[in-house]
Amino acid sequence: MNKYDWLDAYLASKPGVVKDFKAEWGWLRYQVGGKLFAATCQPGPAHKGYDCRELVTLKCEPLLAEVLRAEYPEVIPGFYMDKRNWNSVYLDGALSDSVLQDLCDRSYNLVFEKLTKKAQREILGGQ
Repeated sequence: MNKYDWLDAYLASKPGVVKDFKAEWGWLRYQVGGKLFAATCQPGPAHKGYDCRELVTLKCEPLLAEVLRAEYPEVIPGFYMDKRNWNSVYLDGALSDSVLQDLCDRSYNLVFEKLTKKAQREILGGQ
């Protein structure tokens, strides 16, 4: 059961976010500038070890990703992603709202910063 009922609205509220559902994967995806920064899914029984638990996958700096996995049991290597640059978080865990919000912000910023300056300006409305 997802205890983070605010998560969808939080991710979708970031500047320039496009949210869609990838039916083939069963993923709700959040993208900025056409680049994925977050996805929620619930791996089925075919994915051993995930116990059909809902999770969010977020981009992360490699060293920080390892630290987070060591510190929080609900943070694991990114499901179906490059394990160095992505973490997944079980949405039924005990991770605090503030830590999860920070991870969401970091993920968005990592992707946003890689966009061209022109794309960044367009997303921010010419600011």
